[in-house]
Amino acid sequence: MNNFRRRTGSILVSFVVTSTSIFAQGVDSTATDSLLIRDIERELANTVISPTPTSGARPPRNLMNPEISVIGDFRAGYSSTGPRNVDAEMHEVETALRSAIDPYARADVFVAIHGEDGEFEFELEEAYLTSLSLPFQLQLKAGKFRSGFGKINRLHPHVLPYVDLPFAYRNFFGSDGLNDQGLSLSWLVPNPWFFQDLTIEVTRGPGENESFMGHESNRLLYVSRLKNFWELSPNATMELGLSGAVGPNEFGRTTLLGGLDVTYIWKPLQFNVYRSLTLQAEGVFSRQDSPTRVVRTWGGYALAQYRFARRWLTTMRVDVSDTPADPDWNERGFSVTAGWLLTEFQKIEIGLQTREANGMDRSVQAVVRAVFAIGSHGAHEY
Repeated sequence: MNNFRRRTGSILVSFVVTSTSIFAQGVDSTATDSLLIRDIERELANTVISPTPTSGARPPRNLMNPEISVIGDFRAGYSSTGPRNVDAEMHEVETALRSAIDPYARADVFVAIHGEDGEFEFELEEAYLTSLSLPFQLQLKAGKFRSGFGKINRLHPHVLPYVDLPFAYRNFFGSDGLNDQGLSLSWLVPNPWFFQDLTIEVTRGPGENESFMGHESNRLLYVSRLKNFWELSPNATMELGLSGAVGPNEFGRTTLLGGLDVTYIWKPLQFNVYRSLTLQAEGVFSRQDSPTRVVRTWGGYALAQYRFARRWLTTMRVDVSDTPADPDWNERGFSVTAGWLLTEFQKIEIGLQTREANGMDRSVQAVVRAVFAIGSHGAHEY
């Protein structure tokens, strides 16, 4: 160990002396850097580290630390309705901690601070444990998590290619989406022809939601989704999703939801970072029991997203939606978003949206959103 310390000290001294010489001369340091790296590699190759004599030694401390990232979502914009037409806010700051606990499970924790009307509110967005070694291609999730209903409910808003939620999601699930506490079991169906994944969730029922409400009795919320995925060609894929949810509502009765989503992605292998096209459509269908009647409503959207350069893409979306309790609401809208992806860790988006409904004048909204991420950056769902 003393020999290792002496060698490490000599390496550091050599590095400091060489670096000082480089900055003092103010010349190109490429050749000098190469010599220094060669000296360091030679020293490390000749260094022998004695093993720790104790048995059952713990791994290095840095391997036990979780992956940590912080994501900021800043927005500024104009709205033709409301008492304040121009505003700016730090919409959300999200901290994510992810780590494998042991060979059998991993943990994911997302803590967010939301901004609204100049005030900030702390929220535990997600905190769940995921199994890594169950048999029969099963995976179990336990904790607080975003439900697998539909195509985009699992996604955090900052990863969406537009600055506002589709009307159907906002009207049927609220601005926070369907986010609840319970268990989720996923099964990778052994299908030899195409990819198929079945998810079944049992949760306590959200405290505040447009369609469901937690109940004091033993009534729970049940959610399921069947995802089917085909590789049509080396350049194109298609996904078909079927979703369902049933649980108690605010009247103490039952709400039943059904969902259908279709996604087509064209991404040529030769130009995959420069050109791509996504066509996506989704519908949500609701049957709500109330003390006086049964209400049937629906909502949906269709979008086209085109990447025309390495860092530029545009998304156009059409929305139509009722609310769970009012089939006569008929909200309609159109939006277009231009996104500039500076790097993997930063993007700027400009969105323009028009919206109208029965008994409501047409409104116009323009938003500029800047999203940045520091720390480790997890992969997004395909």
